[in-house]
Amino acid sequence: MARALDEPDWLVADRTEAERLARELPAETNPLFVPYVDLRPVRFGEVAAYAETGDAREVSTTLPRGASALLHVREDTVLARALSPEAAAAGVVVDTFSNVLRRDPALLRGLIEGGAMLPADDLFAQAARAAFAIGVLVHVPDGVSLAGPVVLRWSAGASGHGLLSRTVISLGRDAHASVLEEQVASTPPNGAQSLWAGTSEVLLSPGSTLEFAGEENFGPQTAAFVTRHAVVGEGASLAWALASVGGSFVKSRIDNLLAGRGASVRQVEIGLGSGSQVFDLTSYTRHRGEDTTGDLLSKGVFLGASRGYFKGLIDIEKSAHGTDSFLGEFAMLMSKKSRSVAIPSLEIDQPDVRRAAHSSAVGPVDEGQIFYLMSRGLPRAVARKFVVLGFLEPVVARIPLEDAQDRLRQLLDRKWSAEA
Repeated sequence: MARALDEPDWLVADRTEAERLARELPAETNPLFVPYVDLRPVRFGEVAAYAETGDAREVSTTLPRGASALLHVREDTVLARALSPEAAAAGVVVDTFSNVLRRDPALLRGLIEGGAMLPADDLFAQAARAAFAIGVLVHVPDGVSLAGPVVLRWSAGASGHGLLSRTVISLGRDAHASVLEEQVASTPPNGAQSLWAGTSEVLLSPGSTLEFAGEENFGPQTAAFVTRHAVVGEGASLAWALASVGGSFVKSRIDNLLAGRGASVRQVEIGLGSGSQVFDLTSYTRHRGEDTTGDLLSKGVFLGASRGYFKGLIDIEKSAHGTDSFLGEFAMLMSKKSRSVAIPSLEIDQPDVRRAAHSSAVGPVDEGQIFYLMSRGLPRAVARKFVVLGFLEPVVARIPLEDAQDRLRQLLDRKWSAEA
């Protein structure tokens, strides 16, 4: 791949090191979580990964309403690439690795060489690092604030094909931005399996803020693997709002390293499963700097014979005086065949903390809430729907584009109406 893409020696060496790690790593390294890894729904042997990508014959430069930038990739082709005049004038970069390597190779090399932006113990992250066919860089210089979100759109699902990708997001000192990542089906379902695997690698300089919203709605034949890793500097803040609705199998891992004093992360993640869907959602929050704050909430609703695994760890290192951290994992089971497991955990090496807490619950819908709504005149079916969609609303409300919020609400409504 590296030879075909004419990549520099340092990137070839980086791919090679990642390939070595991927061959040595198991699917899960945390002994708490090992019993809850089930890859049987994924038929890797049926999928051939794209080796390279390129631009369409005509690449659109039209921005979505209210957005500051757009990059749209469909299977192995870049369909759209656009920057607002304000973003371009401020030196913002939203482009593929291949283009950045031609214009400013030192910028990309400084961010990804050595794999520091990805967890070394994650098989799927290292596989993407080794064999990615396309990389995307979002770079916001020091002091720049983007008025609208950067929209990254991935369309995947062609039968028998897989796309491995990397997304690197770098914000300079006191920079502010929001990112909306949309993952949608590229073709109608035909029963054959497809694969999308990717990373989101975030580096926040001191004083910067990033809001990242993700909407996953791949087709029912697509297996998806995503690793999100963030390094949050002094006084910087990160907000994740992630929704998984489609796909046959979704495995997600989020790593938050709160490295600088006063760094903070707020994370909400939801999954709405039906049929035989499997959602495997893992999060790690590592507190290293003093006075850091973490607030993580995972929620799932499971219908039919769907399954959800929520696995989380708060790690408070010895240097992390004054930490405030909470992890909550909650699931609603809407049928006798649906299943969910919640495993929140703590590792604390510094007792001088403001808070270190976790909470979890798995069970059926609260009949008391349904009774209350019915007592106000709503039919039972409508009351159940309102309780479930209200349970998931905290993620929807954090999507940065109003149109995207409405699309997600409609998507959740349609899925609930079709499956409930």
